[in-house]
Amino acid sequence: MASERDPRAARTLSDLVEKLLDHEGPLPIFGAGDPVLRMTAVPFDGQLDPGLLARFVAALRATMHAAPGVGLAAPQVGVPLRLAVVEDPAPVSEEVRAARGRVPQPFRVLVNPSYEGVGAARAAFFEGCLSVPGYQAVVARHAEVRLTAWDERGVPVEEVFRGWPARIVQHETDHLNGTLYLDRAELRSLSSNWAAAELWGQPTPRRAAEDLGFELPR
Repeated sequence: MASERDPRAARTLSDLVEKLLDHEGPLPIFGAGDPVLRMTAVPFDGQLDPGLLARFVAALRATMHAAPGVGLAAPQVGVPLRLAVVEDPAPVSEEVRAARGRVPQPFRVLVNPSYEGVGAARAAFFEGCLSVPGYQAVVARHAEVRLTAWDERGVPVEEVFRGWPARIVQHETDHLNGTLYLDRAELRSLSSNWAAAELWGQPTPRRAAEDLGFELPR
């Protein structure tokens, strides 16, 4: 039997989103272990009318800001729909910016996104997830990806992302395929947020790899 907070409890995705938006404030973020985070999300095909879609996007953005995070996928708030939002002011030092390729990203809505790697280069850095609070781990990802999606107005998007923006795009799109960052992580690197900040806060995870005993991509 589906529980009241389970997406299956609503008759349609529209009903589910309307129910979520009934209350004020940030939406609840579902944590690892909830089945909705392991579903393959349904492609968006007009299930939400334009007004409801706009309200849902605004709620996702507000929830992302409140968390705070740089991306949020619809399944993370219990809605198995291929939709995510990203935005990164990139408040980091120049040293970190150079090492990680972290540059500011404007607010974007990604509808039915997919990506493919461009070239063979991979980059490994600590990352975290709002659905796995309190921890971070090193994940090796494509250093450059080509994203194909639509925006919230139905305009096609095809763009190449590099550096940290490429990491964000991959992380959020993975959510829509039922994949968490821990599925791709080097588990020996798993660290509390305190350890990630106080012990492994260097621009690259080279020291963490040496001390914790894992390999980085060559």
